[in-house]
Order: sequence, then structure tokens, then C-alpha cells
Amino acid sequence: MTKVVFFRQDGHFYGFRETGHTGYGEEGGDVLCAAISAMTMFLINSINVVFEGELDYTIDEGATEIMVQSKSAIPEFEDDDKRQHAISGLFMSYYIQLNDLVEEYYKFLQVEVIDKEYERPTEADL
Repeated sequence: MTKVVFFRQDGHFYGFRETGHTGYGEEGGDVLCAAISAMTMFLINSINVVFEGELDYTIDEGATEIMVQSKSAIPEFEDDDKRQHAISGLFMSYYIQLNDLVEEYYKFLQVEVIDKEYERPTEADL
């Protein structure tokens, strides 16, 4: 099962942690895993390249863990309101999309959101 925990501060989505394999299909042919991976990379590239937001992420294929967070999604760290809303909106959109997938793939995907203050990743996280 893949578990995705989203981080939210004062109503603003700013990151998530994905862990585990979905187990929906065989490795290399798991369409659910491929969909999640594609959406994750879309989000990373959109924040990093399109919106030029500050982004921290790690991908640990061995531990099947991905950590993504952007302090640009939080008003106190981002002066550009449009950028802040766009980046937080991308995280929220991903949360909504994954919840739509949970309706059909609930045995393979779990999504939740926790409210917590943004913490800059440490060297151990990267």
C-alpha cells in the first residue's frame, strides 16, 4: 500500500510524504503506481520550473519514500501572493486527485492530511 500524508499549515498545503508500493500490479506494470509517480513529478516540476518556488524534495527508491515540501506555499515565507497561492493550490489539487483515486483503489492507496508547522528539512532528510 502507498500512504501519502499531506502537510498543511494554517489552511495552506505545503508538502507531503509518500511511502510504500501500491501493490496493485506487478513491478514495472503497476498502473496505479505509475499514475502516482507521474502526478508527483508533475507537481515537483511545476513548482520548481514553472513557478520557480523554493522546493525541497528527496526520492529514496530503496526505502520507497518521497518527501516534497515548499515553503513558498506558505504566506509568511513567500512575498509573491500569486506564487504562494499557485504552489499551495498545486498541493491541494494533488490531495484532491489522490482522494478521488482512493474511492476505487482504497486497498492500495491511503491519503491523509496533518496540520503542522513548516520545518526546514535537515541534512538527514535530504
